[in-house]
Amino acid sequence: MKWESLSDFFAMGGYGLYVWGSYLVAMICVIGEVVLIRGRKRTLYKHLGQSRRSILRG
Repeated sequence: MKWESLSDFFAMGGYGLYVWGSYLVAMICVIGEVVLIRGRKRTLYKHLGQSRRSILRG
């Protein structure tokens, strides 16, 4: 496909909304997954630290 201008590139032959919308949804999912994984990691380390302390105490 040949684009004459930047607006033609973003329009993607009339399918730009679907193309760019798909990229947007994919990026939101990737960013959300990274945020959720960081939260799970933080929770895991917190629980591991608490269980380690309880093991050392008794």
